[in-house]
Amino acid sequence: MPSNGLSSFLAGACWALLAASFATPAQVADYKPEYRLSTVLGEAFPWGWGGKRWAELVAEKTQGRITIKMYPGASLVSGDQTKEFTALRQGTIDLAIGSTINWSPQIKELNLFALPFLMPDYPAIDALTQGEVGKELFAILTGKEVVPLAWGENGFRQLSNSKREIRLPADLKGLKIRVVGSPLFNETLTALGANPTQMSWADAQPAMATGAVDGQENPLSVFNAAKLHTVGQKYLTLWDYVADPLIFAVNRTVWDHWSPADQQAVQAAAVQAAQEEVALARQGVTSADDRLLKQIESNGVAVLRLKPEEKQAFRDATREVYRNWTERIGIELVKKAEAAIAKR
Repeated sequence: MPSNGLSSFLAGACWALLAASFATPAQVADYKPEYRLSTVLGEAFPWGWGGKRWAELVAEKTQGRITIKMYPGASLVSGDQTKEFTALRQGTIDLAIGSTINWSPQIKELNLFALPFLMPDYPAIDALTQGEVGKELFAILTGKEVVPLAWGENGFRQLSNSKREIRLPADLKGLKIRVVGSPLFNETLTALGANPTQMSWADAQPAMATGAVDGQENPLSVFNAAKLHTVGQKYLTLWDYVADPLIFAVNRTVWDHWSPADQQAVQAAAVQAAQEEVALARQGVTSADDRLLKQIESNGVAVLRLKPEEKQAFRDATREVYRNWTERIGIELVKKAEAAIAKR
């Protein structure tokens, strides 16, 4: 190849690499000055911490071309977390780290994670989110004008109340338990004899403080960071009845507007932030590391660890709910999930 031809070839190759690695000035000029990220919880919780971390990593990996501001408390949807997915689809929200529970009213398949006692441990959660089931759910979301990028975690939801120890379903009879706006949660708690009361998280703590509700169910990280012992929650039952994976996602129109290189950067940031967030959500709540549980107990909370036969009683009491919701979610999807967990 002549020297001038070689120079032209090298120049062209360099330009191609640069074009693949950076957004053009015209593209950057079209970017929003700030992209809005919705979370339900603030950075004192693993959920909100994950949002802050994602924003930091995106700024770093895009060299500041994409700036994200986090809006906790579901404030972009006036505190109604069940409206978050619709707002993300419509573009009112640019990005979100959403709960599978909160998004399940719009995406019925996400109710999978709220089937009572489907997932017995963390490897079971991982078998779903990191396997074929997780890919199938992401494919469903992709068809709804949303680009899902990574799985985070809010954690196993444990039961607390202000009245008494709960070891068997009969102990729940008549208790007013705050739940999110999900029919499956209503039916599960009703089957156990409780009186489920739907309300947003923003309204939940005042309701517990005044006695308008007797209890709630949430991951231990939420219980501790929200200082629920200060609003009368002095009995805590570890029953692991459902878990709450989180989804790092972007509005489709926003995503398509970014350069391929910046899309890759945002996705890499999501994967890294999600991995770190999951690790944080699991700190202190396992048999190998129970620091968080000890901290909760030190605040005067009675922590009850169910025996296998006691947990089985709750499982038996919710079996009909499990069967009914299997049909609504999709029998094949539930079977695939059960098989993945059995193989974990």
